[in-house]
Amino acid sequence: MAAPTLPKGNSASLPAFKPSGFKYTQAPNPEWTFGEPPTTTEIGRQWAEQEKLGWKTFLPAETDPQKMLAFFISAIVPRPIAFISSIAANGDENLAPFSWFSQVSTTPAVISVSFAAWPRRKDTGVNIRETKGFTINMISESWANNANCCATDAPPDVNEWILSGLTKEPSTHVKPARVKEAALSMECEFLQHIEIKHPDGTIAADHILATVKCIHIRKAVMSEKGNVDPEKLLGVGRLGDISYAKIGDGFRTARPRWNEIAAEVKEKLGVESKLNLPRSSYI
Repeated sequence: MAAPTLPKGNSASLPAFKPSGFKYTQAPNPEWTFGEPPTTTEIGRQWAEQEKLGWKTFLPAETDPQKMLAFFISAIVPRPIAFISSIAANGDENLAPFSWFSQVSTTPAVISVSFAAWPRRKDTGVNIRETKGFTINMISESWANNANCCATDAPPDVNEWILSGLTKEPSTHVKPARVKEAALSMECEFLQHIEIKHPDGTIAADHILATVKCIHIRKAVMSEKGNVDPEKLLGVGRLGDISYAKIGDGFRTARPRWNEIAAEVKEKLGVESKLNLPRSSYI
């Protein structure tokens, strides 16, 4: 089957967006058992068949920076989007999306955001280092276009709040407002700045750690356990090129507990001492 052709620029020729909702399914291969290779299933065999095309190997340090950017944003997917509200030292407000964003720890609650510093440093990163407070607002399907317009390369004095049509809601612990339309917003305080340097000594990126001081979440998107329900949040993630992703199906598969599976593993694969299994499991 030929690979689909990516749309260039305007996507008017594509089918209309359909909010298909969210549902949970079984794992891709619920009958899988310990030690079995992926090729025991049809989709596993199809995946293995692709190996016949071989691999391409290249060195990032010897590759054009623009090509590396395009490659990485297409490869590390989907990426959560930090839709950040910040204020400059002179009082100018800024609203912009960034997809190099992740959680670092829960206690204390710390997140990380990275901002490219080439060809120039991002206004949002500069604002955070200078004024210390900012908000991260999680994007949902219904207002994804409003957020996307804030990715424009506007001059620092342009107020993206006005462009976006989104609503300011006063924060309680930091000066920048949070986005009222966001079902989940985090008020964050600058913690640490790490400069990522190119081998030639220039600054390639600004990596910022921040403490989450306060969280605002709509009750309508909460699960019975008090967590975020993906079916209700309808979050949006970033892909490569000009592409975004919505959260469609999710599959559920329990994390194995060794005291529950040890006997089965020993029966199928031999004694434990020969398995060379790690003592810890992935999170």
